[in-house]
Amino acid sequence: MALSFALSDEQEQLRGTVRRFATQEVGPRARELNAAGQFPVDLFARMGELGLLGLPFPVEDGGSGADLLTFCLAVEEVGRVDQSLGITLESAVILGGMPLVRFGGEEQRRRWLPPLVRGERVAGFALTEPTGGTDAAGLRTRATLDGDEWVIDGGKAFIGNAGTPVTSHVAITAITGERDGRAEITSLLVPAGTPGFVVHERNRLVGWHAIDNRHLSFDGCRVPVGNQLGRRGRGLANFLSILDQGRVAIAALAVGLIQGCVDECVAHAGRRHAFGRPIGAHQAIAFKIADMQVAAQTARDATWRAAWMHDQGRPYRREASVAKLYATEAAVTAAREACQVFGGLGFTTDQPVGRFYQDAKVLEVGEGTSEVQRLLIARELGLPEPR
Repeated sequence: MALSFALSDEQEQLRGTVRRFATQEVGPRARELNAAGQFPVDLFARMGELGLLGLPFPVEDGGSGADLLTFCLAVEEVGRVDQSLGITLESAVILGGMPLVRFGGEEQRRRWLPPLVRGERVAGFALTEPTGGTDAAGLRTRATLDGDEWVIDGGKAFIGNAGTPVTSHVAITAITGERDGRAEITSLLVPAGTPGFVVHERNRLVGWHAIDNRHLSFDGCRVPVGNQLGRRGRGLANFLSILDQGRVAIAALAVGLIQGCVDECVAHAGRRHAFGRPIGAHQAIAFKIADMQVAAQTARDATWRAAWMHDQGRPYRREASVAKLYATEAAVTAAREACQVFGGLGFTTDQPVGRFYQDAKVLEVGEGTSEVQRLLIARELGLPEPR
């Protein structure tokens, strides 16, 4: 099938629905949510009501059976107005729910997925550890089998959705033994409130103020053997494959930020006057906004291509990294330039562009840094691996 940039009627309808939700329900509260720094339980539930939290999940699991491209459309539209809610949507679906969809057993999916799809609960994805961010394989968290239970000891860092009022569980990776001289890593489901599972205070982030992000500790934390997610020893490989999907969705979130900057700057450049005419009439301003639109369109094209290749069942790791790398770095530039267009007004969080400036930087870090994306692209091109 040839790649087409024409969306289906269903996709256009979904895009319109999410845009109305974002502009009418999220936009008017974005400043308040950023200032309060609280996880918006009501808006999260509303995304469940709209079916956004189950978009790419199979119908038999309570989802809509939509493809990754359709989900990316939803993430872009929410992120165009509020990045905190956009990343909450992305992480709840791709990181929170997708591991269950792809690796969970029938009983696990039946137990854990329906509340996630309805927006009644949210789940966390705990891979990163305090001693190693990019080095995902350098885990220290361990789980020891004791009868019919796993006993977990260790810690995780910068984990989203782990301490909200509606958190269901976190999926973690832990060393469960050794195979062929290498650590055997398995993923486990740890329900919220399990004894020995400590959720620390929210991290004080530069941006994404309305998300829930915390460090976690496990001290003799016991979970049933039935909470093992996927095959023993496949935990790291499974989690890393989830990140491939996540990178495409993060690229979509970055596209939303860039397009949000364009929208805000076009409106501002038409109403703000300097030297007797709208500032948009000055080439110094007009060219900045034109460059933002070039970035938005290019990033969107790269994101849609990566999502389309995933949906066609084709290898897409390189395309995912290309989209994530380009879109997120372009988002940082767009946010900086948007603040320049607004002048002093842009350096306040009262303005969307000020909040975009706060939120942009982490896009280059989360779910694989820009350096990791460059390394993955180089490997996919067949370049020699560094020693």
